[in-house]
Amino acid sequence: MSSDSAPAHDGQHRLCIIVPVFNEAAVLPLLMPRLDAALATLDADVRVLFVDDGSTDATPHELARIANNDARIAVIRLARNFGKEAAMTAGLDHAEADAVVIIDADLQDPPEVIATFWQHFKQGADIVYGVRSSRAGESWLKRLTAATFYRLIDRMSDTPIPRDTGDFRLMSRRAVDALKQLRERHRFMKGLFGWIGFRQVAVHYERAPRAAGASKFNFWKLWNFALEGITSFSTVPLRIATYLGLLTALVAFVYGGIIIAKTLMYGEPVRGYPSLMSVVLFLGGVQLVALGIIGEYLGRMYGETKRRPLYLIGETLRVAPRDDR
Repeated sequence: MSSDSAPAHDGQHRLCIIVPVFNEAAVLPLLMPRLDAALATLDADVRVLFVDDGSTDATPHELARIANNDARIAVIRLARNFGKEAAMTAGLDHAEADAVVIIDADLQDPPEVIATFWQHFKQGADIVYGVRSSRAGESWLKRLTAATFYRLIDRMSDTPIPRDTGDFRLMSRRAVDALKQLRERHRFMKGLFGWIGFRQVAVHYERAPRAAGASKFNFWKLWNFALEGITSFSTVPLRIATYLGLLTALVAFVYGGIIIAKTLMYGEPVRGYPSLMSVVLFLGGVQLVALGIIGEYLGRMYGETKRRPLYLIGETLRVAPRDDR
């Protein structure tokens, strides 16, 4: 690999661990000992950057306590809750390191796997992502819907999006710099990770249950997340709406021809209200579905044209100011 395509792995490198948090006060005391033990095995200059996505519990106080006891800790507190995708973007924008790792605070993704990520990075990988071989602590319905979503978007999108993969991953400096150029407002980070390409390596691991607290993603949020991913990285729904409209028009044309022929040959008394209403309701339903799909894409275009910042920062601790939001 050429020297301009990857960092030179011939010495101690800087590693930044990005931890997006939202109302995670209960789990933070459990996270730090595990994270400290995992990072102690790395031959790297390690920093940890917490991005508080507008928490309303004791998370800010807990982060301040942790940072006061460890000079390696930096904190960004967003002005309000902008969502996990924006929080991760804020962390990537402010991470000054040769490589970064994104990990959730709930300990479902084990910090010990970071050592394996690091070894692949030292061997030249730009992105090392975790693949969940099991999902302990999750209901069968959530596992089923997650598996269905990843397989569906993998087939619908032209961008390669690995199955059963979350945000837990390591990225090299050039991968982070490439990702920072993508400033779209509707962000599906798993798709953006795949879109930038570069050399990517998968690491399989067993996902654990949450160490404490409750998940912030209910099924409604997960549905919106799936909708965001599909509409951000695929135009297949629009194509389906087009084909459905053509098929419906063809069926209506054939049916209309049959009715005209039947009327000319045998005559037709005034009847058929149920069949008429069925056809009208069917065509109206198809049109509303198609309009809804088009509206989803138009809504995203409307959001992009406003060019609002991806996030706003309320407070920082040991973080240099930047103006690239």
